[in-house]
Amino acid sequence: MDGSIARPRPLLALGIRLLAAAALATMAMLVKLAGERGVHLIELIFWRQVLAAVLLGAGLALAGRLALLKTHRLRAHTARSATGLFGMIFTYGAVLLLPLAEATTLSFTAPVFAVLIAMVLFREKIGRYRWAAVAMGFAGVIVVMQPGGGGLAEGVTLAGIAVGLMAPLMVSLISFQIQDLNKTENPWSIVFWFATLSIPVAAIGLPFVIGPHDAATWGIILAMALMGVLAQILLTTSLRFGSAAV
Repeated sequence: MDGSIARPRPLLALGIRLLAAAALATMAMLVKLAGERGVHLIELIFWRQVLAAVLLGAGLALAGRLALLKTHRLRAHTARSATGLFGMIFTYGAVLLLPLAEATTLSFTAPVFAVLIAMVLFREKIGRYRWAAVAMGFAGVIVVMQPGGGGLAEGVTLAGIAVGLMAPLMVSLISFQIQDLNKTENPWSIVFWFATLSIPVAAIGLPFVIGPHDAATWGIILAMALMGVLAQILLTTSLRFGSAAV
C-alpha cells in the first residue's frame, strides 16, 4: 500500500475501525493487568513503541519493502508523534486510574470531539443530527459516571474523568493528523515513524521507573504491545477510506 490518496469507502472504513476497537479494548485490558502487576505507565509506552518499530522495520526489511518508510514529511511525523505520546499517556492513564468499563466508555467520546474539532479548526458546518449525536454522547458519559444521579460511580474520580476525557480529545486530534499524512504516506510509514520518534522521549524517564518482572508480566507487556501495534495499523488504515469526523 503506497501513499496515494484512497477512494472514500465509508463502509470499509467502518469495518476496519470496528476491528481496531476490538484490538484497543484488548490492549486496554492488558494495560490494566500490567498496571496491577506494578508496570509503570512510562515503561508500558516505551516497550510498546520499541516493539512497533522493531516489528515493522524487520518485517518490511524481510519483505524487501523498506522503501515504504521513506518520507519527505518528517516534520509532520514529528508533530504526530508528539500528539501521539500525549494521547498514549492519557489513554493508558485513564485505564490505570479508572475502572476499565468507565475508561472504555469515555474513549467512545472520540467521535464527539472529532465533530467539535472539525467545526472549530476546519470550519466544517455541523448539522442538527450531528449536534444531537454530540449531545447524546456527552449525556451518555454523565449517566455512566453518575449512574444514580448523585455521586460518582464506585472507583471513579474527578482526576480519572479528566484524564479519561483528554484521551479521546487527543485521539481525535491525532485522527486529523493521520488523515493528512495519509495523503502522501502509507500506514506502515505513519506507524513506524510514530514509534521511532517517540522512543527517545519515553526512554528519558525509563531508568527512573523500570523494574524487574516475572515471565507472566513480560508476556502481558508483549501482548499489550502487539495489540497496540495492530490497533494503530487498523486505525491508520481506516482513515485512508473514511473521515476523521464521523
